Amino acid sequence: MTLNPDDISPESPAECFNLVGGEWRRAAATRAIVDPLHGGDFIVVPDTQLSELDHYVAAAASCPKSGLHNPLKAPDRYVMYGDVCARTAAVLADPEVVEFFAKLIQRVVPKHIKQCEGEVTAIRQFLQTFAGDGVRQLARSFTVPGDHFGQQSCGYRWPFGHVAVITPFNFPLEIPSMQTLSALFMGNRPLLKVDEKVAVVMEQFVRLLIDCGMPATDLDMLFSDGLIANELLNKTQPRLTMFTGSQHVAEKLCADMRGRVKLEDAGFDWKILGPDVGDFDFVAWQSDQDAYAFSGQKCSAQSILFMHSNWAEAGFVNAIRNRAEMRSLSDLTISPIMSVTNEQIETHTEALLAIPGAKLLFGGRPLQTPHNIPSVYGSFEPTAVFVPLERIMEDAHFELATTEIFGPVQVVTEYNDTNLCTVLQACERMEHHLTAAVVSNDAPFLATVLANTVNGTTYTGRRGRTTGAPANHWFGPAGDPRAGGIHTIEAIQQTWSGHREILSDMLVPGDWTAPNPT
Repeated sequence: MTLNPDDISPESPAECFNLVGGEWRRAAATRAIVDPLHGGDFIVVPDTQLSELDHYVAAAASCPKSGLHNPLKAPDRYVMYGDVCARTAAVLADPEVVEFFAKLIQRVVPKHIKQCEGEVTAIRQFLQTFAGDGVRQLARSFTVPGDHFGQQSCGYRWPFGHVAVITPFNFPLEIPSMQTLSALFMGNRPLLKVDEKVAVVMEQFVRLLIDCGMPATDLDMLFSDGLIANELLNKTQPRLTMFTGSQHVAEKLCADMRGRVKLEDAGFDWKILGPDVGDFDFVAWQSDQDAYAFSGQKCSAQSILFMHSNWAEAGFVNAIRNRAEMRSLSDLTISPIMSVTNEQIETHTEALLAIPGAKLLFGGRPLQTPHNIPSVYGSFEPTAVFVPLERIMEDAHFELATTEIFGPVQVVTEYNDTNLCTVLQACERMEHHLTAAVVSNDAPFLATVLANTVNGTTYTGRRGRTTGAPANHWFGPAGDPRAGGIHTIEAIQQTWSGHREILSDMLVPGDWTAPNPT
């Protein structure tokens, strides 16, 4: 590794570089990143300008539509990437390397160390899954018998060629590494653009991949603002752009890229507590984790809690309040809020409280303990606002009540046996369908909710959650043909390759004579 996370400071800032055409390059200008925990400029990144994009355009043009490899071209590269996975996974099993990446993650997105270590564990497991022969198996094809002797059709998983991976700040190792590697596995050549605030983590991981055998020319990494990145995408028109982030940017990309996108957008994620109360302390703990771990900055954070009246009567609000009050900035169970300011959170909270019948359950104010978090970032207490279900459903309030604030704020509401249908109508009206949880062991209740909702990753049962690293399952939205997933074989194949059918028809019958035209 080329830097020490413990040494990164305004006095000794880390410097990042672009990777293009196999070379690490400085840009003519640089941009400073502000330390989210202490203030001061602590990372220097390239501030790439329009005049410096020609190298990226040329690199993108070097990859044909048939990819760097495919089932018929350079199949040895599948084996090579299996070897890269094996070597990189072995390195990530070294406790010193785990500590390096965990500390580096924590330095740029200050969250509890176990949250940071979880990212390293997830990517190591991912690499172990595809080590050896795993990458080759992603490109497994099939054949179908033809109509006559000598004919058969073969269905292949085919790369797109030049592609792009655009990822947010909240998981600076896990999301970009999995999506970038997935693109590479299938034969694509990706342009990687990570949120500049945290991209130093992925820069270090790309260096590790190169050390472990990945050709440096297989991908490009860009540091720039959003306008420059958008201009590069418009110039090169990737055959596919995988975007993880805000819906506003996602919709713009869909237009600019003429629909050639896959999306794992942020979601207003819901949890329903069923009528059967049980394992009370565990459910309260999990609910607190889902809503407030990393100060609510997970794509899958619990944004609204539909609480059956049985749970309300049992004191569930007090239980989650007690859990939230245990959180502290000192151990980073409360974190700086990287994309929303205190003023924005307060405005949103006040708007929720203006809904008739709404009330503040807890929180609702900036952190009161002394800290050095700069004002460009948020610093807010875990917050819950109760809004009556019937008010949520009113046209005047629904959009506000189901708007995600990427921070430690959740809406809590209550329902009973007579108005479950209203809860399901609320889930139907929501725009985004990433994760959800149905906390119940009541089989008929579970069947009813699951049959009438669409969220792409839905956790059920007493241990139902909304957040969790995708170590063993598809993770992505549903209900949208643009939905892109992460981690599993199916997610990689569906996101990073298309179907190609090649029909083999080799043998013309020896007694064939030309028929009349038809």
